[in-house]
Amino acid sequence: MSRGSTPTRTPRDRILTCGVLLGDQEQEHEGELSEIMGLVAAAGGEVVGEPMTQRRARPHPATMMGKGKVAEVKAEVDAIKPDAVAVDNDLSPAQGRNLEKAWECRVIDRSELILDIFASRARTRQAKLQVELAQNEYLAPRLRRMWTHLERTEGAIGTRGPGETQLETDRRLLRKRISDLKRELKEIEARKQREVLSRADQFTIGLVGYTNAGKSTLLNRLTGSQELVADMLFATLDTRTRQWALSDGRRVLLSDTVGFLGRLPHHLVASFHATLEETLNADLLLHVVDASHPDAAGQIAAVDEVLAELSHTTRAGILVLNKTDVMRDPIELQLLTRDRDERIVHLSAKTGEGLDRVDSAIRQILDARSALLRILLPLADGRLAARVRMSGVVLAEEVRGDEELVLRVRMDEGALGNLMRACEGNLNYEVLEPPSEPLYWGS
Repeated sequence: MSRGSTPTRTPRDRILTCGVLLGDQEQEHEGELSEIMGLVAAAGGEVVGEPMTQRRARPHPATMMGKGKVAEVKAEVDAIKPDAVAVDNDLSPAQGRNLEKAWECRVIDRSELILDIFASRARTRQAKLQVELAQNEYLAPRLRRMWTHLERTEGAIGTRGPGETQLETDRRLLRKRISDLKRELKEIEARKQREVLSRADQFTIGLVGYTNAGKSTLLNRLTGSQELVADMLFATLDTRTRQWALSDGRRVLLSDTVGFLGRLPHHLVASFHATLEETLNADLLLHVVDASHPDAAGQIAAVDEVLAELSHTTRAGILVLNKTDVMRDPIELQLLTRDRDERIVHLSAKTGEGLDRVDSAIRQILDARSALLRILLPLADGRLAARVRMSGVVLAEEVRGDEELVLRVRMDEGALGNLMRACEGNLNYEVLEPPSEPLYWGS
């Protein structure tokens, strides 16, 4: 009797890392090239050898790094024979081609590595299309580097003529595929916008922050959902929206999406613009920060930069300092929030400590953006009374005679609109006090 075969896992690519620090770019606090080493691990690769960096005022036009550093990396490649070299910079097609010739090894730049991670994590149709679009736009100017063996006219003897070269054919097909992807994404985005508009009457909160800051853990803690949580970069790609019941009974929508990253590839941001926009257009943004990270201040600045690029504001409404349970020095928290004008909340999504402070901050913002109403209801209509209690915060109630219930309620504009539609406009109410702040964030 023969033994059954045992399946084996695909061996992990062995990756050597290197990079160029340009201008006044600071060295990473967790060690040389720690972030790209994390990206390699997130992509399923194994980092080999010591990271190699060079500081330059400007990139070398042909090879990004100087000749001496190119030779040094070549010696390391010859010694440890990695499967590829990851460069912590965006390389032009010519730079990538020249480095591959010099090192005689596959070269992956920062954008290509991030795109590979996104491709492996995409789950929804929209995310997969967005990743493919970004990959194709990255690939388009690099076809010559990848397909040099096809730079000749197609066809056998007797069929060759002044037709397209294989490279030209590939470029034409790639342009068509990019056009098709953009068209299909527009259709999906239109559906998504209709979904977002259908939730317009509900108060929405968007979670933003650097990748691996703990946004998904916080979403699970606040809403009781079971979304994937992993200690890796870009564990979340798709926007997830869940209902969050506040301690006073009001319900809001909480959305989590892809994390940000310093020097995020422009074409990737462009491809995921619709996904990010869904979260950034929320009524309120919670900027979640890994307060225990050595470069937390740099990560906050990177998120502010992306917010300024993609939305109408440069800062979120609440700064949530997460992972305070592992902070080494409380003074560091004060330094992080110096010169910040947002509301500041300290918590640990992992242990649950401080979640009540987030709840309290949201309730205070909702109160400021809600009107104080007096609502008169038929005493016998218990269903309508229950709906009112779910839509706002009942501060006082009084029964008048045998037929009327009077409620003093804090309620925002969206919840009032929902309530009016539910009772077909037949709601007897009076505004005692208008909101002290506009409902919609940024308005």
